[in-house]
Amino acid sequence: MRGPLYPASLPAASTRSQKFDQLVLEALEPIEARWRTELTALDVAVDDVPDVGSSGAPTPDGVLADGGVPLARLVPAGVDRRGQPTSARIVLYRRPLEARAKDSMDLADLVHDVLVEQIAAYLGLDPDVIDGN
Repeated sequence: MRGPLYPASLPAASTRSQKFDQLVLEALEPIEARWRTELTALDVAVDDVPDVGSSGAPTPDGVLADGGVPLARLVPAGVDRRGQPTSARIVLYRRPLEARAKDSMDLADLVHDVLVEQIAAYLGLDPDVIDGN
């Protein structure tokens, strides 16, 4: 008999990527509730791994790294190749973050901390102000 092991409606049927995306949304929710007006022009995205570019080294501008491995990047607003304006965005790198977490609770804390650091950099504030401590 072939078919899915779990019905698609159950959390166990989610992929690791989908679970990580949900974790990011849950970590962002309380921050966004408090800073909604300041974050309207900010997008949050998830990539599996950082793009190392043609030089073999990640771009250091706006990168939050641990031991030289990028965990997230703040990309400032700008203009794309077609001349269209782009929003500022925070890109979280799923696999480096997962590799540093001991378990799901540790991953949730790490994602929260990285989001707080990047949002603080975006707003030009201290991370403790963003976190509400």
